[in-house]
Amino acid sequence: MEYKYLLDLAVILLSTKVLGLITKKVQMPQVVGALLAGVILGPALLGVLDETSFLHEIAEIGVIVLMFGAGMETDIKELKASGRASFVIALCGVIIPLIGGFGISYVFNRPSLIVSDATASSFLQNVFIGVILTATSVSITVETLKELGKLKTKSGNAILGAAIIDDILGIIALTIVTGMADSSVNILIVLLKVAGFFVFSGIIGFIFYKLYKKWTESTNQGLHRHAIIAFVFCLTMAYLSESWFGVADITGAFIAGLIISNVDKSTFVQAKVDTLSYMLLSPVFFACIGLKVALPNMSNIIILYAVLLVIVAILTKVLGCGLGAKLCGYQNYQAKRIGVGMISRGEVALIVASKGSELGLIGSVVLGPVVLVVVITTIITPILLKIVFKKKPEQPVTKEKEVTSFYEQADKIRGEK
Repeated sequence: MEYKYLLDLAVILLSTKVLGLITKKVQMPQVVGALLAGVILGPALLGVLDETSFLHEIAEIGVIVLMFGAGMETDIKELKASGRASFVIALCGVIIPLIGGFGISYVFNRPSLIVSDATASSFLQNVFIGVILTATSVSITVETLKELGKLKTKSGNAILGAAIIDDILGIIALTIVTGMADSSVNILIVLLKVAGFFVFSGIIGFIFYKLYKKWTESTNQGLHRHAIIAFVFCLTMAYLSESWFGVADITGAFIAGLIISNVDKSTFVQAKVDTLSYMLLSPVFFACIGLKVALPNMSNIIILYAVLLVIVAILTKVLGCGLGAKLCGYQNYQAKRIGVGMISRGEVALIVASKGSELGLIGSVVLGPVVLVVVITTIITPILLKIVFKKKPEQPVTKEKEVTSFYEQADKIRGEK
């Protein structure tokens, strides 16, 4: 039996903590240090670690737990109040990156510049690059906002709501493009599944909430059982959303967190989930993003394309989501925060790119620039968030104390009630 995975975990936990403390010393969010740990230890630099299937699965659980915790911290009344605004923000944050990605690829994706080995038409290839840029990975933003104590602000709630809707709109866009390349995909069925997911979540969520609330209020004994059942519900919702409805598992986990947030014992459950997260799952998730950086040798024209694609990826999210926020009456500083909070593409863009590669919508030569977009947007988002949240104070929408990041939980574990 191979036991190297134990050493891999030890190296990841130690390196993410050490680099997290270093980045904190230089006034940067600690999550940047965790991401850099993966880049330094991975194939891009030292080559000490590779993303094994074991680490990949642990990382997947990590992002599920992270979004479950975010759901429990979210003010559901404020989230409902920002529902229309979140839709407008998400819609603008999908349309403008889609146009930007298509435009930059239209310029470069031609035999005289980039020789692509994709089998789909150049038009579909260009559209698919735009679809990749529509993705938003809110997990990095969530951790950064928790660390800054800004997750429960009006801007934080708008980001969370928009990211959930962005995920759905991204699925629809991906379905349409892949359906044009793959005749086996039925677009109507996929759209019905997405609608069915929210109907299902509403019904199951209401039933679980009533039963769970009654059970937790009937006894103050065995609080650990309350946390375990809540986590079981999170994992079940994540599984069902992905396998039954084709919706991202993190969306199911987030909705599970929203449901638990209305229960009196949610504070205890959240404390246990935070402990599970910072002790193992979240450091592995953030490090694994860095481990994905294994860029091939790129020509000068590919490097230029990659640089411009990164710039387009950043600007289109900031401008698109910021414009949507302004249309909904947010202040300039809030619109800027919302736009920056939606920059990170993370694992979502990599999953979309992988799907496109299978269908011949993206060539191997373009994968390098896509990975660069993922890594740079993921690293730059927490840095920019700290800058834009520093310029003007924004009070939390609730009086509850904000939960700190998983890096600081070790010193602040709340006792059982």
